[in-house]
This record gives sequence, structure tokens and C-alpha cells, in this order.
Amino acid sequence: MENTKPELEIVKPENKKVTAGILAIIIGSFGVHKFYLGYTKEGIIQIILTIVTCGLGGMMGLIEGIIYLTKTDEEFYRTYQIGKKGWF
Repeated sequence: MENTKPELEIVKPENKKVTAGILAIIIGSFGVHKFYLGYTKEGIIQIILTIVTCGLGGMMGLIEGIIYLTKTDEEFYRTYQIGKKGWF
């Protein structure tokens, strides 16, 4: 009789760092990266800020994109996906 144990599959949660970072840099003024990470309220605020400041609010997206991409995968996951830190 063969002694086989079912293998435990370790499920690693999806890390959204690269996608969120690229979205923030390219179209961050529309808050797309916020919506992608599940921050609906912050995404709407980002859109309003961009409209009110005639586009200057879009610089926040660029800055956030750079911050996202410079963090380690684990740090990004802990901070933005588990900790739900909405801004910077």
C-alpha cells in the first residue's frame, strides 16, 4: 500500500505592486491605481483633486507610483493590501 499524503499547496496572495505602480505613473491623475487596490473613496478624491487643480493633482499619482515600485514586495503587500494605507 502506497503511503501518499496530499500535498499542501501554499497559496501566495496576489501582489499588485507592479500593476498599481504602473497605473499610478501612467494614469494616476484619474485615480485608477486607487480603484485597482480597492480604495474607492481615495480614487474619487483623486479624480476631484485633479479636476479642481487643473491637472496638478495628478502629480500625486506619479509620486505614489514611484513609492509603490521602490518598496519591496512584502512591504507593499503589508502596507497597501493588508494595512489598507490609502495615501502615500
